[in-house]
Amino acid sequence: MPEMMKAAIFVEPGRIVLDDKPVPDVGPNDALVRITTTTICGTDVHILKGEYPVEKGLTVGHEPVGVIEKLGGNVEGYEEGQRVIAGAICPSGHSNACLDGLAAQDGQSQAHGLKPMGGWRFGNTIDGTQAEYVLVPDAMANLAPVPDGLTDEQVLMCPDIMSTGFAGAEAANIKIGDTVAVFAQGPIGLCATAGAKLKGATTIFAVESVPERMKMAVAMGADAVIDFSKSDPVEEIMRLTDGRGVDASIEALGLQSTFEGSLRVLKPGGTMSSLGVYSGDLTIPLAAFNAGLGDNKIVTSLCPGGKERMRRLMNVIASGRVDLNPMVTHRYGLDRIEDAYDLFANQRDGVMKVAITP
Repeated sequence: MPEMMKAAIFVEPGRIVLDDKPVPDVGPNDALVRITTTTICGTDVHILKGEYPVEKGLTVGHEPVGVIEKLGGNVEGYEEGQRVIAGAICPSGHSNACLDGLAAQDGQSQAHGLKPMGGWRFGNTIDGTQAEYVLVPDAMANLAPVPDGLTDEQVLMCPDIMSTGFAGAEAANIKIGDTVAVFAQGPIGLCATAGAKLKGATTIFAVESVPERMKMAVAMGADAVIDFSKSDPVEEIMRLTDGRGVDASIEALGLQSTFEGSLRVLKPGGTMSSLGVYSGDLTIPLAAFNAGLGDNKIVTSLCPGGKERMRRLMNVIASGRVDLNPMVTHRYGLDRIEDAYDLFANQRDGVMKVAITP
């Protein structure tokens, strides 16, 4: 095993560069995974732009697919050479949050205390996955073997966007026969649309304006796609529901406008499920909130992690009920990671997700 590896490193706002770094030492509860495929997330772009603070010198990225290179002495039930994934959120399994059923909020397991993003460690508080190797902490809680027959790209969405999008649908209290609106059809919104269909929604309105994403929304299960650049999505959804509103809405962008829209389309007693990462204070308009008298719920979710969550998501992929492969629109070697960031951050050429291979 080499002593050094290539890694995408945050240098300063506006600069993520490929450079050399030592291959991590493996602690007793850890596993060293050789990355075979990873990707870039919108959160990584926030880091690049300096909108989300991380330490200088940190390896970025939080979506690993790879092969176990070395196991810590305490790790049981796995073998070196085994194909695995780990969630972007990697809980310890023994924190107060984990034992309270909130593994995604396992922030207190980190030495420097709580961060706003709960148990998100890869590329946030520890070195991440856009590298030749990544150290997976608490390996027995986080490593999920990849079933034979599934490719790297088929399971690439499981660690983050699939888990996040599905969490939005799960938190929305969707019942069989429900009508659901999903605001924004980026990768997470598309997964929320797919999750809403799996949960039993029979009418799904997707709000989007980018043609490639509008088309993909239909493939993921949307029954109607509303172009917000051509009509007011709230008015259109209320018209299509004969003024009744939707049973549930999912906000997947993180803007005041989509947050408001998601509230305004709800029926009395409906649930608004918020997935967006907001960068400023939100305002809840009086009418959209029915002055607090609408029996509505506003719920938030952070990407669930851990090996059992990953196992379930890979089961969905293996069943054929959801095919997220078409979301991988571009492919780059790790040696071109800076070009990949330039493409993804500027949303050129219809990019949705980029597969990065060392």
